[in-house]
This record gives sequence, C-alpha cells and structure tokens, in this order.
Amino acid sequence: MKRIDIYPTHRHGPFLLRAGKPYPLGATFVPGGVNFAIFSRYATVCTLVLFEREAEQPLVEIPFPQEFRIGHVFAMTVFDLDYENIEYGYRFAGPYRPHEGHHFDQQVILLDPYARAVNGRSVWGVRSVKPDPFPHRALLPYDDFDWVHDRPLEGPAEDLVIYEMHVRGFTRHPSSGVKYPGTFAALREKIPYLLDLGVNCVELMPIFEFDELENQFINPFTNEPLMQYWGYDSLNFFSPKAGYAATGKYGMQVDEFKALVKELHKHGIEVFLDVAFNHTGEGGEDGRTVSFRGIDNKTYYMLRPDGSYQNFSGCGNTMNCNNPVVRNMVMDCLRYWVAEYHIDGFRFDLASILGRDSSGHPLSNPPLLEAMAHDPVLGKTKLIAEAWDAAGLYQVGSFPAYGRWGEWNGKYRDCLRRFLRGDAGQVGEMAQRLQGSPDLYAGRGTTASINFITAHDGFTLADLFSYNEKHNLANGEENRDGQNDNYSWNCGWEGETNNPEINALRQRMMKNAIAILMVSQGIPMILMGDEVGHTKKGNNNTYGHDNELNWFDWSRLESQAELYRFFRYSIRFRRAHPVLRNRSHFRNQDYVGSGYADISWHGVKAWEADWSYHSRTLAFLLDGKHGRNGQEADDSIYVAMNMHWESHMFELPRLPAHLKWRVFANTSMPAPNDIHPPGQEVMLASQRQILVGARSVMILVGR
Repeated sequence: MKRIDIYPTHRHGPFLLRAGKPYPLGATFVPGGVNFAIFSRYATVCTLVLFEREAEQPLVEIPFPQEFRIGHVFAMTVFDLDYENIEYGYRFAGPYRPHEGHHFDQQVILLDPYARAVNGRSVWGVRSVKPDPFPHRALLPYDDFDWVHDRPLEGPAEDLVIYEMHVRGFTRHPSSGVKYPGTFAALREKIPYLLDLGVNCVELMPIFEFDELENQFINPFTNEPLMQYWGYDSLNFFSPKAGYAATGKYGMQVDEFKALVKELHKHGIEVFLDVAFNHTGEGGEDGRTVSFRGIDNKTYYMLRPDGSYQNFSGCGNTMNCNNPVVRNMVMDCLRYWVAEYHIDGFRFDLASILGRDSSGHPLSNPPLLEAMAHDPVLGKTKLIAEAWDAAGLYQVGSFPAYGRWGEWNGKYRDCLRRFLRGDAGQVGEMAQRLQGSPDLYAGRGTTASINFITAHDGFTLADLFSYNEKHNLANGEENRDGQNDNYSWNCGWEGETNNPEINALRQRMMKNAIAILMVSQGIPMILMGDEVGHTKKGNNNTYGHDNELNWFDWSRLESQAELYRFFRYSIRFRRAHPVLRNRSHFRNQDYVGSGYADISWHGVKAWEADWSYHSRTLAFLLDGKHGRNGQEADDSIYVAMNMHWESHMFELPRLPAHLKWRVFANTSMPAPNDIHPPGQEVMLASQRQILVGARSVMILVGR
C-alpha cells in the first residue's frame, strides 16, 4: 500500500508539488522528493529558486501558494528532483522600510539559514567565474556517511588538553608536506603529530561557511587585499566550509569533515568547534544581504528603535539570540552538529551576547543558555563560553552556568602573564589561578576554568616575550585595531634579535609559561604553533592574513626542537599525574589521612609562603594520596616558581622516609637537562633544598 502523502497536488510547469511540512526547517528528503521549509514572520510572498549546479540562470522559480504557508513558515514538497545537481535559494517579498527594521528585496536570491551545504566559495580564495551577484547557494547533500561505531567520545573534562587551531593555517605552509594543503583532508594527515605532541582535543576555529573574500582592508606594505581569514563572520551555521575541503569543488565537504572527525575520534582526540552565534557576515547598515537580513531582519537581529543595528559584537550586527525563533535555530544547529557530525564540544565566541535580551540588556536567566545546559541531545557535550563581549559585558566567574558551562578564564591569562613578567602583587591571585580559580568557580569545580596564556586573538607565546607593544600596521587600520593591554614583556629588546642572552631568556620564559599551565588545576588550552615558537611579528589581531603570520611553519619542528620537546614532556607529565587533574577544588586539608594537606603553600622557606606585595616567589606541594580528590593515588608534586630577577634557594618540604625528590623540569638549565621524560626524573643530590634560578620554574616529583 503506497503512502498518500507522496502524491502531488499542485503543478508548476513540469514540477510536481504538494504542501510541505513546516518542521524541520530547511531542505529535507521525504518520500519522492524534497521538503522545503523556511520561516519569515513579515514576508508576504516567498519563491523557491532552483538552479542546476553552476548554472548562471535559475532552472525554475516556484512561488509558494498561500495554502502552503502554515503560520509564519512557507513549506512545500517538490517531487522528483535530481538532488545531486540542484542548488537552491529563496526570494522574499515584503516591506522595504529600514527605519522599521524591514529589508525585503525580491531581486535578491537568499541563502537558506538551514542549508546543510553551500556552494559558491568551493575553492578557497577563488571567486566564481560566473557573473553571479548571489554566489552562496544551498546544496542538497544526501547523508549516507558510514560512521561504523563512532560517537562523541564523552571523556572526562579534567583530562583534556585542548589545542586551539585553524584548519587552513595548520597545513597551508609549503613545509607541511601534505597532499591538499589547508583542508580537512590535510589535517587528517597530521593526526600523528597531534598524538606526538600529546593533545587529546582540537578546538577548531570557525568552520561554518563564511566568505573569506569579504574584507575591505588592504595591506599597506603589499597593497594586497586582506581576507576574512579567521572565519568568525558566518553566513550559515549548518554548513562546513567548502573552501576547507579538498573535495569542496565536488560538493563533498560534508563527508570530508565527517571523515576527519571519525579519524580523530579513532585516535582518542575530541573535536570542539569554535562557534560565533553573536553576529553574522552580513555586517551592519553598509553590509550586504545574503540570508537573514532579507528573510526576516527584524527577527534575526537586535535593532534600535530607528531600525539600525545594535553592535555588541563589534562586527556591525548582533544576532537576536533570545528571540524564540533564533533561539530555536541555534539549538537546532548545535543538536545537528552533535548528532550528525559527532562533535564533542563547542566554544562560544563572545558568549555574553547570548545572555542579552532583544534590547541588549543582560538577562538574569537567559533562556538560550539555560536551554543549552539542559538540552537532552547536548547532555554530555562540553560547553565553553568566552564570557565577555565587545560592548564591555565581562562575566568571567559570573557567567550563567547552570552547572554545565566552562569559561575561557581571562583572569588566569592576565594574572599568569603579569606574574611571569615579574609584576608585584600577583602571588596571592596566582594561588587562586593555580587551584582552578576557586574564588571564581566555587561550587562549579575546576573544569569550569579553561586555563590559557595565549589564543588566536592576541600575541603568540613567542611574541608575548618579544614585544611590549602591538605591531598591527599590516592590518590596514593604522594600528588602531587589536588589544592594547597585553601584559607582555620584550625581555629588553622590541622584536627579533641576535642577542644570545635575550633569546635564551625568551626561551626560558616560554618554558615557564607552559610548565605552570600544565601543573594548574582546570583544563589547559594551548595555541597552535606556540610549541614551536611561532611568531606573528608582534601583530595581535591577524584576522585578515592568509600568509605566514598565521600558517604553521613545519620547519620549526627542527629549528625549535628544544621548545617542542619541553612542550611534549610537559603535556605528558600532566597526563601521567592524576593529582594535576582533580575535578573538585582543593580543600587545603588532609582528608585521606596521609599526613599532608591536598595542597600546601611554600616559599623560600618550607611551609611559609611569602604573600607580601613585593613577593615574586611561590611554591606549592600537591600530596599524591589526594589524586583525583582522593580517588586515585599518585606521586607528590612540588612546584617552585621564581619570577624574581635573582636566584633563590628554596627549602624543600620533607617527604616520608621512603620517598625521594626527583627533578622533572628546571627551566634555568640548558637542554637536555631542562626537562626529563616523565617517569625518568633525576634524583636530587640534596633532599633539603634547591637553587631556583632567576625567572625560572622547577618541578619535582616525590617518588
């Protein structure tokens, strides 16, 4: 017996039609055809525009009959489509009254917000050869990918070591040696490198479809146009970027990205996506209309009473995320990536915007953030907030977490940078940051704190100790863009130098940074390229550069082998010691009967930390019997940090008689004695005291 709903009821030329289903939104395969459903509250007429692949002119334009509209959703099934060779878009008619928030223009062909794949920028940086003012067309990808037994890994958050990376930048450099540089396929080739480094989570900078050619600025040194390289200006939230796929020109970007996720999971590496729902690539009043603005501008964006755009993102517009329609789209998107792509977690760019109402005021109980925290499909997905926005709403430690959210801990970054460069008055706060910031995240545990020193936005680790000031002239904005407060220190010379003493100090400072990061409670995140001392020449806002400022130079694995070795061993040390990966905060007491508190504080004298304003020395002891909050016994670990410009002798706390202190790392020593393979630490000659060099860190293991 055949289904009744596969029979058409209407005809448009040779195309057979039927009233569609209003949910799910987007283009969905149904028996005999494709169901097209799209929302617009204020439009009067909607027309489906079908193209043959790469054709300049539409194959057909099919207006939705009024009886095909249910509420504010236009829904229609089109039968017998050759879906592999079809692209589609929409035209909308309605009022054009910008002062009231309406931007309808029936001349513009619009991209479906729920499109699962997009054509038009299928090869990175190449404009379409056809004279098409509407290049972003939706595709109809068929889901037949074989995941076999793959699923999101759902590993304990406290065990993560996150590697923030840019898909294209990781393999675009000529030294990468991959077959298809700058693609998902190329990243698959580099999985052995990630395993060697020791990270178990990659956080991919935006991979949603965006237009890399949409940048108005020119590099004044080369006169070349800059690009939207970082990708934070999404045009569609459901589509992997075709230009990041070797197979994008064949419309196979969906399968290529799924194959990458599957292979990363096979090797125990979780996949996080950096997502920017706070704004879109359509820009502000002077921006172009690609999708949301022409479909229902007043619903999708935060507007002022005069119809102009609120700009809490710093990018021209702000998505109206707590409008129920937009909120549902965001939730549908996240569920889609988790269910269909097996994504393990999300980092939300300028996440404080997601807690603002339609007028921009912060909400005490933001419905979108609450929905994410309690959604069944996202129940085991890691959620990370960049807990501030471009308009000054800073919520580090106060972000509405609902027991689920972690935060990029900007206070960890700033305090550690200031401590490393020797600022006074940092020791007390450093003690909080090293413990996973219990002053910020009491009751939420250590995994609420994503600890980082550097990220894509700002100086690299090498530049942090090479520049006192930003050097952003190449961005074409006369050095006005980018942060001014970097808490950096050039070690006595601005920029690159051949001075061996300065270069040795910079190398030591980078080692100090990664050593402290890896012994801090919380979840550590490192920036792609820091492990080989990548420099952006002092540019702290390289969003527009598709060049060596952002590309990983693989030849540096040889020239910076000493630094890379230090990174590798530091990461392995963290992963080898459960006492470094507690889920709950320390109690500062002995609750297992070992004779030692879970954490104790020390200075140049054992058991006597110097908390004074002018102190630049601090040490702490982690009792191994309190590993995993007392659930997993471990070695004891002692960390001595001396950020003073003079050496200091540190008295060691005594261990039980059968244990001895051994040196894992000493950043004041030249390689190879700066660090030892975990498990092969060298026993100290004196068990009573150690000399900690100027501006250096020592890490001991009691075993």
